Amino acid sequence: MVGLRGVGKTVLLNRFEEMATESGCKASLVEAHEGKGLPELLAPHLRSILYSLSHVQNAKDLARRGLRGLKGFLNGLRINISDIDFGLSIDAEEGLADSGNIEADFPDLIVAVAQAAKAASKPVALLIDELQYLSEKEFSALIMGVHKVNQKNLPLIVIGAGLPQIRALAGNSKSYAERLFRFPDIGALKTLDAVEAIQEPAKSEGARFEDRAIDHILKITERYPYFLQQWGYVAWNISQTSIFTEETAKRADALAIAELDKSFFQMRFERCTPSEKRYMRALAEFGAGKQRSGEIADLLGVKVQSVAPTRSALIKKGMIYSPAHGDTEFTVPLFDQYMRRAIPNFDAGHV
Repeated sequence: MVGLRGVGKTVLLNRFEEMATESGCKASLVEAHEGKGLPELLAPHLRSILYSLSHVQNAKDLARRGLRGLKGFLNGLRINISDIDFGLSIDAEEGLADSGNIEADFPDLIVAVAQAAKAASKPVALLIDELQYLSEKEFSALIMGVHKVNQKNLPLIVIGAGLPQIRALAGNSKSYAERLFRFPDIGALKTLDAVEAIQEPAKSEGARFEDRAIDHILKITERYPYFLQQWGYVAWNISQTSIFTEETAKRADALAIAELDKSFFQMRFERCTPSEKRYMRALAEFGAGKQRSGEIADLLGVKVQSVAPTRSALIKKGMIYSPAHGDTEFTVPLFDQYMRRAIPNFDAGHV
């Protein structure tokens, strides 16, 4: 699933995990983040899955082989995870996922897990959030693992979510990624869905939004799910009646924006350096949507090459992405408006 911040990707992943568990899968949801690699993220979950599968008689031997492979995998990459205990009876199996090359080892490890799952008649679902934080080698290893599982027709599925740059990351990692994965876009709701998202929760509590109130909320939030929630929440709290009027919706604007500025927007803004904030403020000067990187550099009075490190750092932090070569866009909806509020008097030379 590909989409900007606040569109509901993580909510969907959590629901998928519930559905997978309800259908009898061994499901694990992990969130990638800066400073922690894919092996460290997945290892505790794979260990838990394999130990669970080892209690199924038909899968006992294959599950224990998977555990030996997991131990060798971590040893090969020289990763020590203090909270993983394999017990005295599990030793690494020489030659199984232990070369220290993640692109070679991870596919073998995932196949070993999937083989145990098949023997136990228990499919495995790995759900990974924030995929954009994986390195290119880690993404490549993940893709190769899925490819190998598919070739062997084994019962393991990977479902992920991330910012729009994961398309390019997947393509750069392996050319056949587009054949292995679908990349559904998760974005602003369609008008009827946005209306329902506002109106139905209110109706369930004996209240309702007037049409003009809904029109105002849809316009100012641009139908993004997180913002619809925020406006509905504020309107509910400030209204004196169970009928929410256009006036109520408009009064909610200042409070909703202030709350978003303090939480959703500011927490991301504060992670950035002064030069990164300056770059984002220049980007915001052009408004919403994708903008030419050259024009941003021109506004800052510098060459594109000189701000390339700043742009790259912002992409790594998940603040911006490149929808096409030479283009730049915010990953957070309405962030251009926030930047103009945060830095109202823009001087390209200073922030």
